Amino acid sequence: MSKWTSLAFVALAACSAISSKDGVQSSMPTTPLKVTLATATPGGGFPVYGAAFKAAIEETDPSITIETINTKGSAENVPLLEQRKMDLALVQGEAAYEALAGVNRNGPADMKILWAMYSSPGMFVVRADSPYRTIQDLKGKTVAWGAKGSGLVLLAGYTLDPLGLNRDKDFTPVYLDRAGDGPAMVQDGRAAALWGGGLGWPGFATMADSPGGARFIVPTKEEVARITAKHKFLKPITIPAGSYRGMTQELQSVGSWSFVFARTDLPEETAYRLARALHKAEPALVKHLAAANESTAANTWMAPADRATLHPGVARYLREAGIAR
Repeated sequence: MSKWTSLAFVALAACSAISSKDGVQSSMPTTPLKVTLATATPGGGFPVYGAAFKAAIEETDPSITIETINTKGSAENVPLLEQRKMDLALVQGEAAYEALAGVNRNGPADMKILWAMYSSPGMFVVRADSPYRTIQDLKGKTVAWGAKGSGLVLLAGYTLDPLGLNRDKDFTPVYLDRAGDGPAMVQDGRAAALWGGGLGWPGFATMADSPGGARFIVPTKEEVARITAKHKFLKPITIPAGSYRGMTQELQSVGSWSFVFARTDLPEETAYRLARALHKAEPALVKHLAAANESTAANTWMAPADRATLHPGVARYLREAGIAR
């Protein structure tokens, strides 16, 4: 081996050994990478998260481009992944549970988890001057459940069933073409309540910030126990005081985790590269969307009910970064 060849070899080895703070080698590909991300209807939480996801990744790694695409929500996003029409898609917790468990379909969904989004506690919101204070008070009333394809609609069904209530029979249901249309229906009296979920959810923020203010309705402590006893995949989730304007006390409801899913055949190196960029982008993601503070590598490892549902490229990154222990 010549002197110059030896020097080149040493230099190359030194470059390869350079590690970032996450313990993963920093010599990652910088070739342009473009992926598509399916979100949901405008006015809901998914498009807002999708915009923050795109901005945070592209700021952290300019070689990656995310194309966000509005869809009808979780119910459409799962088949879009299975049909290889999207690279990534946002899927709400209950929709993810049903898809991976093979509920109402021929078998488990063909998709893998790329990243944890956030936990989604389900709640009703009403006008502050309304007489409604409990879920039972809303029985027989008009409720805007959200967009028909939204996973939040599924969450409503799972929340009400253990309480002896049927989403479509015990209420006058309204399903929206646009999730953002719900607050106006409650404010002008066309609906008694709006159902939604999550911290920072746009519909809740619109209601809370309205001149008349809003009040949130969640299951009672006894109702939470009944719901979680029947549906093990639902967990008690605390909504901190101050999460929305006028919310002076913490509330407790039930919910599950929403995830960014990938098509199963997304190349392992692509998933690895995205996971690494997302881990580095965690501060930027929170800067763009405060409610994304749960969207972390640590939660991506801890939140799935079955870690076999993680994309292999993501699992490899989490192991190499020292997060998967």
